[in-house]
Amino acid sequence: MSDESELESEEEEEAEATLGEYDGERNAEGERHGHGKAELPNGDTYDGQYEHGFRSGWGTYRFKNGAFYIGEYLQNKKHGRGIFFYPDGSKYEGDWVNDQRHGYGEYTYPNGDTYTGEWFNHNRHGQGTYVYKDTGSKYVGTWVDGNQEGEAELIHLNHRFKGKFSNGKPIGRGKYVFDIGCEQHGEYIQVKETEKGEGEEEEEEQPPLPVAPKWKALEITKLTLWTPHGENPPPPREPSLEAAAEAEAVEEGAAVTEHEKIPSIEVTDESAEGRVDELSLSEAPSEVSSSEKDAREEDARSREEENKDQEDQGTTSLEDKEDESKEDE
Repeated sequence: MSDESELESEEEEEAEATLGEYDGERNAEGERHGHGKAELPNGDTYDGQYEHGFRSGWGTYRFKNGAFYIGEYLQNKKHGRGIFFYPDGSKYEGDWVNDQRHGYGEYTYPNGDTYTGEWFNHNRHGQGTYVYKDTGSKYVGTWVDGNQEGEAELIHLNHRFKGKFSNGKPIGRGKYVFDIGCEQHGEYIQVKETEKGEGEEEEEEQPPLPVAPKWKALEITKLTLWTPHGENPPPPREPSLEAAAEAEAVEEGAAVTEHEKIPSIEVTDESAEGRVDELSLSEAPSEVSSSEKDAREEDARSREEENKDQEDQGTTSLEDKEDESKEDE
């Protein structure tokens, strides 16, 4: 961000240099006061509010290299809400205090990365989220003086790391959480640099490369609650008696529904009795036994009626014979 400080220092020098041309309102003392436009000797321009000769209020400051700021001023300093468009394509939109990014704001970098969160004295400081455009990964956590520091979560496409960071690198205990439903617990350890041999001491010294910490896996478990501060997670809740009764009622209702779905077989004539035994278990449910029983009872009643009719016919024939014998006498 070297361009930022250079641009802002140029803007600050305006107060000490020649004020250039001005077209706008003035107060009784002849000071720039109210709305006005100024063209500075270095080619920069300002269009906005003035108070007693200072840029104060809402205004637009354009640099000769194409960068510009739109927002609030207080005595020639960016102060309040404002948007700064830098010449490299980056942009900051948020709070300003005394010409510094301070408060809450969003910075968009030239490569498309973004940081949204808290700022302090021109640096990322406090809680914030950094999104990497190329990979879609994002860091959500604490920042100190522009660096990733403290408790945080580094979220990737299909997994995430939860733990602590120091100077932009993970450190100490943490865990990787995977979308497949498990997590790997472990810790990041600092790898020591290898010592130089006697022959290597004569070589030209070079600044050591940053050593990335190494992940040491300890165990794989099911998904658990993340407790970075050593807090004990709450015990799992036991199902209440009412919930158990409701579950049992649902199971009974499902059983009744399945029973009603079983088709029934009706025996419509006596010839079907001989085919009942030939049906398989899947084709002859429990209703078959009751239908067969009804058919047998019906057969028994018909036989009783036939026997009764025969008895009545026999009785009638005997009575006719007795009447004939009486007539002959």
